[in-house]
Amino acid sequence: MADRPTRKTGSTALPPRKSASSAVPPRKSGATPLPPRTAAQQRPVAVVPPSAKEVKGAARDAKRAERERKKNSTDPADMGRVKQVQRAYQLTHEFDPKLPYVMLGALLLPVVLGLVIGLLTGHAVYAAVLGLLVGVLLAMIVLVRRAKAATYRRYAGQAGSAEVALQMLPKQWISSPVIAANRTSDVVHRTLGPGGLVLIGEGEPGRVRQLLAGEVRKHERVAYGVKVHTIVMGDSAGQVPLSQLADHIRKLPKTLQANQVTDVKARLRALDAVRPPIPVPKGPMPTSARQARGSRQAMRGR
Repeated sequence: MADRPTRKTGSTALPPRKSASSAVPPRKSGATPLPPRTAAQQRPVAVVPPSAKEVKGAARDAKRAERERKKNSTDPADMGRVKQVQRAYQLTHEFDPKLPYVMLGALLLPVVLGLVIGLLTGHAVYAAVLGLLVGVLLAMIVLVRRAKAATYRRYAGQAGSAEVALQMLPKQWISSPVIAANRTSDVVHRTLGPGGLVLIGEGEPGRVRQLLAGEVRKHERVAYGVKVHTIVMGDSAGQVPLSQLADHIRKLPKTLQANQVTDVKARLRALDAVRPPIPVPKGPMPTSARQARGSRQAMRGR
């Protein structure tokens, strides 16, 4: 057998392999060890669902709070039918002192006529009940009509009052108050509906017509193919009074269908997106000194 080669004595030895335990640095002597977890921390916390009694109590409290909010609210949407009629009567009576007498006459006249007809025909009870129902309906019609007239008298002569008339339009009309204005409080409102695109100018006639002419050019470039109607609101010749503005717009000949109104509305939204913000508060301008001071602060952006 051949002799195995002997390892040279001068060869370099490999360094010893480090163990896994030696790779972990030793803990410093001054380090504070973490406290052990208690038994309560180790056990999962059980979530106890509320009982049926607690759920009913919370729902009852929420309903009570909602009823209290609606009771103290001044928003007509939160009022009942009877409270809405009472509120409308109070606001109308402030600007129409003859309202109680007119409504009483509208209520009693059908009753008296029903009694007379009932006595002649031998059905007095049925005729009286029918006359009472007709009288209540007639009184409500009188209240609605006189409330509308009182609203116009309340805001007549105030800047931005055309918005009140625009709110009287049917739901088919989409109104945008104060789309343009100048420093002299001349404003332009806009409404879109079956009668087409209507721009309403409010203010001094000479300045308003110039403002309307500029808005007509802008709208014709966007709503091409749609006629733009212009109205100057006022009591002079060639102008439309506030009390007749809603009826005047409603009587315009129908030129647009529902899908066309939606298409034009999308184009107008693109036009409004590039407009600079108008520092004019919407709605009728206040008349008292305190409200006017707050309005000027709002126009300055404070």
